[in-house]
Amino acid sequence: MKFILIILQIIFLAVASFPTLSYAENIKEPSFAGAFYPDNPKDLSRMVDNFIAAASPEKIDGEIFGLIVPHAGYGFSGSTAAFGYKLIKNKNYKTVIVIGTGHRFGFSGVSVFPEGKFVTPLGPIDIDKEFAQKLLKQNKDIYFEPRAFEEEHSVEVQLPFLQRMLKDFKIVPIVTGDCTLDACKKFASLLKEAIGARKDVLVVVSTDFYHGYDYQEAEAMDNLTISYINNMDAEGLYYGLRDGKLQSCGGFGVVSAIILAKELGHNKVKLLKNTNSAQVTGKKIKGVWTVGYASLAIDNEREDSAMLNKEQREKLLKIARSSIETYLKTGKKLELSETDPVLLKELGVFVTLHKHKELRGCIGNLIGKGPFYLTVRDMAVESATGDPRFPAVTLAEMKDVDIEISALSPMQKIDDPDKIRLGTDGVLVRQGFRSGVFLPQVATETGWTKEEFMSNLCAHKAGLSPDAWKGKDIEIYTFTAEVFSEKEL
Repeated sequence: MKFILIILQIIFLAVASFPTLSYAENIKEPSFAGAFYPDNPKDLSRMVDNFIAAASPEKIDGEIFGLIVPHAGYGFSGSTAAFGYKLIKNKNYKTVIVIGTGHRFGFSGVSVFPEGKFVTPLGPIDIDKEFAQKLLKQNKDIYFEPRAFEEEHSVEVQLPFLQRMLKDFKIVPIVTGDCTLDACKKFASLLKEAIGARKDVLVVVSTDFYHGYDYQEAEAMDNLTISYINNMDAEGLYYGLRDGKLQSCGGFGVVSAIILAKELGHNKVKLLKNTNSAQVTGKKIKGVWTVGYASLAIDNEREDSAMLNKEQREKLLKIARSSIETYLKTGKKLELSETDPVLLKELGVFVTLHKHKELRGCIGNLIGKGPFYLTVRDMAVESATGDPRFPAVTLAEMKDVDIEISALSPMQKIDDPDKIRLGTDGVLVRQGFRSGVFLPQVATETGWTKEEFMSNLCAHKAGLSPDAWKGKDIEIYTFTAEVFSEKEL
């Protein structure tokens, strides 16, 4: 009898420790209905439906693998979130992984809710227990921490949107705490194993962006952060968040999602909508708290739709290194041949060298002349020996040099600078005999706004006035780049 009383006392204490969760049935009741969104089912449905009807996201071919959406009160960020959710309306997703972030309870690692239901005013949603269990007990950083879900809105506010857009689905609720990069990678690896070959899984990452008191700073900061996401630079995003260079409160979930997407071959991110609370409320006043919001979609277009697959990228990087080393040893070009039809195409390319993360040389051709693999060979040698900004690279240095290749798409002339996608598009400006070019990653590396990007391009690369890009007599061309490096591969 005494033993039974002790057991009952332990159970009582465990339940009493976590009052917002009903452990008898593992039911998580809503904490923010009536605050972040309406608690009346009809009002909530009407609000979500109105957001969806008003949203006009750019069409994406194929299915969506993941969404990155905001999680503020619906009056602030609901219209932005709708740009992402509209793209999945009536799609056949059976499991939705919702990755939120902890705002009120501090912990390390990743908390996965193991089983039961999450409830909203629109009804209960079952947890995909089988999927959740595949993530648990595999790694010390990935476990169930009940307090991570108490009074936490980042997962909860996504659920009514999912309920209005999808039918017959289950969720895997997840909240990230303070994560190391290794924990993000392990989390992504476990997700990959759990997903396997399934095509009916959607990943939703819940995050806001800039948080601060300067609405002008908000746009620049969010443009920079989003450029890392568009480039799928998970490591750069992680360390940018750590250094305070970038802002995303759910950033560790975004890092994990990017790693996961790349592992599964989903290689495209599209920005659908971004804004901030100052723009939404019209209170563009310094000193007023401002939060950035964005919706992005990760396309499930496979890597074979890109210009280059992994094997081709690895081959080109080996060609670049061998070409430099051969030239430094012999003064002659590397002799080689190639039969891969993709590497025989005429594509523009830039080869960039970094030593201890500092630029050591960068030269390229915007328009391909001859087979691509030979252009890579020649530009690699030129970057090492012909960049006038640096002395020639020595053979002894090569062990410390990281080679990066930017394969360029054909150029497209545009008639409006507003069409430039900062961090995604490279830009060429031309006026008469003067021209200048910036690769897409320049915006990522500098953190410039579009105004700063274009002004520096005109003034420092083309030798024009900083405002030349605003004139009618200037030609502007955009292109994209597939950027890959030895460090990455």
